[in-house]
Amino acid sequence: MRRFVRPYPGASAANRFDPRPTGDPVFMRVVVTGATGNLGSGVLRALSQEPAVDALVGVARRPPDAPDAPGAGVEWVRADVATDDLTDVLRGADALVHLAWLFQPTHDPVLTWRVNVLGSLAVYRAAAEAGVAAVVHASSVGAYSARPDVAGDGPDRPVGEDWPTHGWPGAAYTREKAYLERALDGWEAEHPGTRLVRLRPSFVFRQEAAVEQRRLFAGPFVPQSLLRPGRLPMLPDIPGLRFQAVHSDDVGEAVRLAVTGDARGAFNLAGDPVVDMTVLAGLLRARLVRVPAGAARAALAAAWHLRLAPAAPGLFDAVLRLPVMDTGRARDVLGWTPQRSSTEALSSFFAGLAAPTGPTPALDPDTGGPARLGEIGSGVGGRP
Repeated sequence: MRRFVRPYPGASAANRFDPRPTGDPVFMRVVVTGATGNLGSGVLRALSQEPAVDALVGVARRPPDAPDAPGAGVEWVRADVATDDLTDVLRGADALVHLAWLFQPTHDPVLTWRVNVLGSLAVYRAAAEAGVAAVVHASSVGAYSARPDVAGDGPDRPVGEDWPTHGWPGAAYTREKAYLERALDGWEAEHPGTRLVRLRPSFVFRQEAAVEQRRLFAGPFVPQSLLRPGRLPMLPDIPGLRFQAVHSDDVGEAVRLAVTGDARGAFNLAGDPVVDMTVLAGLLRARLVRVPAGAARAALAAAWHLRLAPAAPGLFDAVLRLPVMDTGRARDVLGWTPQRSSTEALSSFFAGLAAPTGPTPALDPDTGGPARLGEIGSGVGGRP
């Protein structure tokens, strides 16, 4: 592991105190894994502006080089959660925010399991060994079991944090998120003195991550210009396809509240409204054309097997089954209210496709190389 230390810009004596009138001085050291990605950028921005956070450590496989990158004042540690022991990094930390996650290679679920599941378990063992007082785990709507009408539990309705988290077994992403929920049940019971917060965001968007998300889910053969408002003449209207969205900065605010507060347990994070195909067509100014879900899945499966698209068909199956989340507990207990609607979050994604920008290696729009040869060379869906 290598450390890259930069002075923290907000570490003056004047702001090392709890802003609450009756608060005692607070000296918080927070470690964030996966700090350069879509979630990490929003989290670093929120925590770097929090007076109670005295020191911020970002852990990433590829720390940023640009001095103006989000969280440029943090101490960066180059490490891979799947292979490096983070115990020493976590010693003296008041909170761990674990965001590190590998979406690809979708054709090698053993590798993603090793990184996402075994790597996460190693991080949490290190946190326990180091005596970290608070842990914030980035779970997902993907951890939830199928929505009520699909699960045979009555009509479709928003679900709270008590809805089962067994995921969809046909997709690596949802299997891994669900497994970690079960593993953390046991970890929490073994470490009752550690305050554990599980954040379950919906689909997360930000402008700077747009090209990264296009690479991860659409692949190199989808023209970026088509994924902009007014460019796509038709959009498939797939029955039952709808989802929730949230801006990365709003997730960052939820993490800030989780780190500096005293909340425990799980919290759903999503903006309004729920995005169905009608809403999406309106944002893209496209005409809807009815397409059966089976036909859409068959086309996606063929493209995935031919390595023309990185997203596995099992993920499509999972999205069709995702429940709509009730965010009331995040509002009432965590004190969280999203500042951007789901459509604003999506609009920032489309804006990022029109004007690519990315301040960190993970979000760099040029990562795929000229003519996207790097993406193609990875086998489309290979590890970036």
